[in-house]
Amino acid sequence: MSLESVLGQSHAVGMLRAALESGEIHHAYLFTGPTGVGKELAAVEFARALICQEEPNLGCGKCSACLRVAKHAHPDVLWLMAEDEMIARGLAGRSDFASTPSREIKVEQIRWFQERIGLRALEGTRKVAIVVAAEEMNPQAQNAVLKTLEEPPADTVLILLTSAADHLLPTVRSRCSKVGFVPLPAALIAEEVQRKRNLDPETSSLLAVLSGGSLSRALSFDAKRLADRKELIELFEKACTSVPALLKFAETFGANRAQAEAALEVLDLWIRDLLVRQEGGDLLNRDLDQIAASASPKYSPARLHLMHQALRRAREWITERNGAPRFQLERMLIEMSGSHEHRA
Repeated sequence: MSLESVLGQSHAVGMLRAALESGEIHHAYLFTGPTGVGKELAAVEFARALICQEEPNLGCGKCSACLRVAKHAHPDVLWLMAEDEMIARGLAGRSDFASTPSREIKVEQIRWFQERIGLRALEGTRKVAIVVAAEEMNPQAQNAVLKTLEEPPADTVLILLTSAADHLLPTVRSRCSKVGFVPLPAALIAEEVQRKRNLDPETSSLLAVLSGGSLSRALSFDAKRLADRKELIELFEKACTSVPALLKFAETFGANRAQAEAALEVLDLWIRDLLVRQEGGDLLNRDLDQIAASASPKYSPARLHLMHQALRRAREWITERNGAPRFQLERMLIEMSGSHEHRA
């Protein structure tokens, strides 16, 4: 494998390939773009090209060094991510941490990382450090990493991956060479989903549209969750006009953080579809057109925009501020139901 394996990102791949061919490698890169569009794969392939001694500046993908990079097992390629992400990937267990695993990248991790990258490369001539979801660095960690960006160790390349570059300090962003990644075309995603998941073309196409340009999201989309969208949306429509239904929705989908986040993701697309249908556009949930036809006239565009703002606030409280999922869903639905009067 090589950078050619990064699909649908010709501009980003072109920038990295040009750097490798010219030998003008920046000490720090910021890979920006939506989740699941190839940033981490590009980082792996870029690291292989920098580390591989069989095919320098390309990466053979077959030698021991190349194989170990992807397995997080190469001593000259360091990976840094939040503790809960390490657990989710099977790179650590809960018993490895003295306290509750953090959803942030902490300053202590940055200090460990700085000690490691300050050492000489063990196998080659370069070291590479990859920070996954760099926006999860807390303020202290970001300030600490600035020291590395301002005084980079020799022969070290730092790659920050982020889907929320605005959460990083301007001083962090300004010291990195930016490589932008874009949402993937629906046709490309549908083809990959059909090939890798052995699904029928219609389902693959629907998943591609619902993924928002993210291949990883389309590949991981649970088939049951796809079927459950209708039930979720029907209950949501009732919850916007009925207190008992509101409480039932919050109880059903607020049982835990993951379930609440998944429900909010579906509702985000649904509210978007209600707006689009009023304007005569194409729905993302195109298989739910009949429900959209019935629901859309009930809302004014202003109310839908306010509903979307309430949803974004709930998502922020649940995902970033450790808010109680059930309470946040209840609050969101109360805001939505009272934001504007139904259209007559």
